[in-house]
Amino acid sequence: MAGRIRQDDVAAVRERARIDEIVGEHVTLKPAGVGSMKGLCPFHDERSPSFHVRPQVGLWHCFGCGEGGDVISFLQKIDGLGFADAVEHLAGRVGVQLRYEDGGGPVRPGEEPGRRQRLLEAHRVAAAYYAEQLVTPAAAVGRTFLAERGFDRSAAEQFGVGFAPQGWDSLLRHLRGRGFTEGELTTSGLMSQGNRGLYDRFRGRLVWPIRDVTGDVVGFGARRLLEEDQGPKYLNSPETPLYKKAQVLYGIDLAKRAIAKAKQVVVVEGYTDVMAAHLSGVPTAVATCGTAFGPDHARVVRRLVGDSSAGAGVQLASGTSVGGEIIFTFDGDAAGQKAALRAFGEDQRFYAQTFVAVEPGGMDPCDLRLARGPEAVRALVSSRQPLFEFVIRSTIKAHDLDTVEGRVGALRASAPVVAGIRDAALRPEYARMLAGWLGMEQDAVRSAVAAAGRSLAGRGDAGGGDRRPDGRRPDPTMPGPGERPARPGGGDDRPQRPIAPDRADPVAKLERNALEAVLQHPAVVDAAAFDALPTDTFSVPAFRAVHEALRAAGGLGAMQDPAGWVDRVREEAAAPVAGLVTELAVTPLPEDRPDALEDYVRGVVDALVDLGLTRQIADARGRLQRMDPVAEADSYQAAFADLVALEGRRRALRQRD
Repeated sequence: MAGRIRQDDVAAVRERARIDEIVGEHVTLKPAGVGSMKGLCPFHDERSPSFHVRPQVGLWHCFGCGEGGDVISFLQKIDGLGFADAVEHLAGRVGVQLRYEDGGGPVRPGEEPGRRQRLLEAHRVAAAYYAEQLVTPAAAVGRTFLAERGFDRSAAEQFGVGFAPQGWDSLLRHLRGRGFTEGELTTSGLMSQGNRGLYDRFRGRLVWPIRDVTGDVVGFGARRLLEEDQGPKYLNSPETPLYKKAQVLYGIDLAKRAIAKAKQVVVVEGYTDVMAAHLSGVPTAVATCGTAFGPDHARVVRRLVGDSSAGAGVQLASGTSVGGEIIFTFDGDAAGQKAALRAFGEDQRFYAQTFVAVEPGGMDPCDLRLARGPEAVRALVSSRQPLFEFVIRSTIKAHDLDTVEGRVGALRASAPVVAGIRDAALRPEYARMLAGWLGMEQDAVRSAVAAAGRSLAGRGDAGGGDRRPDGRRPDPTMPGPGERPARPGGGDDRPQRPIAPDRADPVAKLERNALEAVLQHPAVVDAAAFDALPTDTFSVPAFRAVHEALRAAGGLGAMQDPAGWVDRVREEAAAPVAGLVTELAVTPLPEDRPDALEDYVRGVVDALVDLGLTRQIADARGRLQRMDPVAEADSYQAAFADLVALEGRRRALRQRD
């Protein structure tokens, strides 16, 4: 288990990773005033750009959907990464060596400095080498294999397909020539160890690079082509520091954008199936790599598709999708049905609606595309049916419904399946449907489902209890149906953003403009004057909370660099206010002419200070009116002196050029 990344290393990554470059790989950015850029938001559909990036402070914000953050949060959202994964990926790009607190050493416990980047580089070089070999005469058998399945050269290039030469040390010699050590080659999984030393793991095979969600090659899958090859039909990379088969999905790097946009992922069974699906207009297709779809795969999918604690009942009633969709495609044979039943055990790990698409003739997407064209593959995906329905129907098929004994046996077998559905809103509807499929009275079926539920509950296996129908415990990090995920600090309510003030209110507009100016151009502002503002300067509660965060960060007097200072303000802000800080730091200013920008910043902050002084003067005059100048002579004189001083400060401010 890796330790926590040290905060100063996270800060170094955030500082060195240019947000305009990272965002620019996914969004076409155009100038939008001094120090600001804008483009179409990658997280929601829009026709006019509302997505803004401010490189000087390292922040982005979309004024359409309200999303925003720094370069790390952008990578998390665009690639579906966890925080640590995003930091590690950026660190590799910008050359920051990360240190981990819990390990007590300079790097991840058990890792040598820079080893991950060296292994990634070895895989990148290997992928390029294999791709080059595919066009050589020796790879004719590989090209024939692809052509027979309807894949031309452009398709091979799109998916990075390559060819591993038959020689025992072809790749070995190539990598040694690029400076890789024997230890690195052994750890990479690209080589095998024999009595005479290292030799190529993949030989005489068609090779697919397996990439993680960021696009880095972490392993390979290789298909047998030659009769003399006595190895398995498909051979994958072994478990390495990079490659964990239970965590990788082939094609996720190509599908992630479409998955996030369509809120759909199609899980197929092989590399050629992924290729066929993408080329047929199903760009959300991915495949597991030599293992069943498991909980780690579900976590990857959850990040990209998003969770939905409701909606499955709506799907059942109307046939429309409310949440995201997970669609498993399986062969129509017994093995395919077994795989679908196994997927049922993982379905309740995430709240996307889960479906099964089975081709009755037993053809996989690759065969289907070749036999009937791309439209048949799209039709297969469209013909999906809910996974719960598929599991129940598959259970019923094992019984003869023409006999009383068969119908009773089918009820006894399928009732626990219905009872095991975690979503309580779905169980009654599936019980009703089960009655129709069995041709039995609804009351009898409901009673059998209820009895099965009590039996499961007695064993701690009820759908809403401690275990799932397959006997394993549900993911403790997931909320129950209809529940909201708990906040890190406890409680059930998600942090709500402050209510947006009325933009037509001139005072609210001034307070907002002043905070925008202070966050974006702090060096231009009179730090002493701004830091002297009292706590009640801001009348809008949301802006007052931002002002408090500014003061908690040390105020303008503590500012050394704009980007780091805004980060400190965001860290000091309460959870719902941090997003507002980002928005204010990214909002284009009304004045974007470079020669007039400084005057605008000073002017709007001076106007805020003037407003604050006016409030203080009004309060001081009110105090004087309530005081007796004779009975409270000393206090009256002191209050009068304060009033004179305030009026003098306001007069000087207004007379300043």
